[in-house]
Amino acid sequence: MPRIAANLSYLFTERPFLERFGAAAACGFRGVEMHFPYAHSKAALRAELERHDLTALLLNTAPGDREGDFGLAAQPGRREAFRAALLQALDYAAAMGAGLVHVMSGTVPAEQRVAARETFLENLAWASDQARASGATLLIEPLNSRDRPDYFVSRTDEVVTLLETLRRDNVKLLFDFYHVQIMEGDLALRLERLWPHLGHIQFASVPGRAEPDAGEIAYPFLFQLIDRLGWGGWAAAEYKPRTTTEAGLGWGAPWGIKAP
Repeated sequence: MPRIAANLSYLFTERPFLERFGAAAACGFRGVEMHFPYAHSKAALRAELERHDLTALLLNTAPGDREGDFGLAAQPGRREAFRAALLQALDYAAAMGAGLVHVMSGTVPAEQRVAARETFLENLAWASDQARASGATLLIEPLNSRDRPDYFVSRTDEVVTLLETLRRDNVKLLFDFYHVQIMEGDLALRLERLWPHLGHIQFASVPGRAEPDAGEIAYPFLFQLIDRLGWGGWAAAEYKPRTTTEAGLGWGAPWGIKAP
């Protein structure tokens, strides 16, 4: 059975951020990930992980400081801002023992996409070199165009083309079932085909991005497929609870996840 982690930027949001670590542990989660932990010190984050015997998996690069920013890697003319965000993420990841950094590409108007591709490849080549020194793996995630219009990558095939051009073994695909179902579907065959590029897995229901116990996606079947394919990483719950997080954890019983 896949190891299930909690995304603390989506789950347990009834609590202040630092209290979510203990809440996740109390419900049986052994791994956690987060989006932007930079408002908190590295020491405070590490202390919560150690206090609750949790493994940190992933964090995102900062989205940027301009209105409308949602990442910097594919933003022409913002190389120095991207580099600062990448180094900050690697620094936090190293302090927490997290081995994955989601490099956010950003939104790009249609007229800038050619320049954005060149920028993205240049930035990721540099970022790959920085990450190699710390042993981190960088992740590129396609985000669906319904939730995030004009995001630089919205389909897995776009990411794979970029990865094959980049040719860096420490840059991988983040496969989020939620986004892939909305944009492409055919999840089982697509997962198998993209397996060599996979760096991390996330999940939520479609539609609604709620608990994975209803909707279009058959998660029991997909989790069995992940096992059969031999996934050695984690699968992270990145959904928006319908009410409170604990009230919606019925789906997690097979993995020992439940309200305390």
